[in-house]
Amino acid sequence: MAEPFDIVIFGGTGDLTLRKLIPALYRAFRENQLVEGTRVIASCRSQQDIDSYLDTAALALQQHLSPEEFSVPEWEQFKSYLHPVMLDIAVDDDRWQALQVLMDAEPEKVRVFYLAVPPAIFGVTCENLSSVNLITTNSRLVVEKPLGYDAGSADAINTEIANYFEEENIYRIDHYLGKETVQNLMALRFTNLIFEQLWNAKSIDHVQISISETVGLEGRAGFYNDAGALRDMVQNHLLQLLCLVAMESPNKVDAKSIQAEKIKVLEALRPMHGEEVINNTVRGQYVAGSYFGELVPGYLEELESPTSQTETFVALRAYIDNWRWARVPFYLRTGKRMKSRCAEIVIQFKDVPHRVYDDSAGPLEPNRLVIRLQPEESIQMTVMSKNLENMDMQLKPATLNLNFSDTYTQFRSDAYKRLILDAAAANTSLFIHRDEVAAAWNWIDPIIDSWQNSKAVPNLYRAGTWGPDESDELLAEEGHHWFNSGETET
Repeated sequence: MAEPFDIVIFGGTGDLTLRKLIPALYRAFRENQLVEGTRVIASCRSQQDIDSYLDTAALALQQHLSPEEFSVPEWEQFKSYLHPVMLDIAVDDDRWQALQVLMDAEPEKVRVFYLAVPPAIFGVTCENLSSVNLITTNSRLVVEKPLGYDAGSADAINTEIANYFEEENIYRIDHYLGKETVQNLMALRFTNLIFEQLWNAKSIDHVQISISETVGLEGRAGFYNDAGALRDMVQNHLLQLLCLVAMESPNKVDAKSIQAEKIKVLEALRPMHGEEVINNTVRGQYVAGSYFGELVPGYLEELESPTSQTETFVALRAYIDNWRWARVPFYLRTGKRMKSRCAEIVIQFKDVPHRVYDDSAGPLEPNRLVIRLQPEESIQMTVMSKNLENMDMQLKPATLNLNFSDTYTQFRSDAYKRLILDAAAANTSLFIHRDEVAAAWNWIDPIIDSWQNSKAVPNLYRAGTWGPDESDELLAEEGHHWFNSGETET
């Protein structure tokens, strides 16, 4: 970013801000990507929060950065960028005028308004910004998920904020899109003929996209019990990753072209209703189990409720009805209290059409491309090779591994840092268009309706496992099985 900018974080003392946003801005400062004069204005609700804000931010940095990243001399410089202000977002009082005075001292600066607050107060925040004339032609609005609970509520939220900001100035954030490996997925596809030639139903057998978490509710009980895994993770993160895997090549790498191709994918998703939902989806809910030898509670214990039908796990089999992907299943999976924390895309290629070696050479495994987003970021390609430890002709799968932290010694991915800087620079290519949100909900809503109408209960699975057995059975119907990160393939 060539010019200084102001970023106003509404929800400046919240978990997202302290865990992700402040560390991201600190990393940008360390890498000389925050120009002197940039201000991080964090809204606080009390004088006590104001008085302790720098201590709170310093503690958050020490907790959420690696030890070599945080240093006292750099913190002493960075803290001059932080400007806590007292503000009750929902109340139109004199404190908004105080914010106006602070920002109008430099009226030409780019203004990034980051709403790290619940969507229910997006509208009133924008209204108050407008009432004190803080929205300028150089202003951008960054909004976090979830955008609503269904198509109707998402449209209402988008309509409300559109009263104050033009679409090109609204940045709907999905932090998975800021990961370097996700961006490298497009580079891998569209700059390497070897992959783009094979990226279709003729060569690919199926695709798996998984995001598994080892944590439980983490203080989000109220929200999560109303939302569930399908709304919380599939509608945004998983469908966005599916779009990047499945979309056609844009005519150029800009926001309008990329968003248009993603919308085409979402609109081509085969709708599911009634019996189709029963046959192609699995819901789960975790019960007490063991994680690394430690007993962890079940969902109902964490929720402190005797009953709930909310899913903490979901697996789906989806199809994209176009020429490139006809009859190729896309398996989507996400869950809490899973065996390990990972996010990855698995491209499983088809078997070779003719076996030239006899059976004594051993079994053949199809090629597999694994794009891992977390905990580390890497790309792995499994190919068949001669076993060099054996004089006989024995075949063995070998993995070609590109681990970015090994290849690029200065590599440290921070999705939020990338996205904040992109918002300040008016680069919308990694953000989500309103039409994408609508198309995603239009596919998700009938699945939720079918679940509610069937009155079926979620399948139970023990915490510390890979989910309910029914999830494995979903893939077994097509002769497939889940690729579970960190486990040896059999």
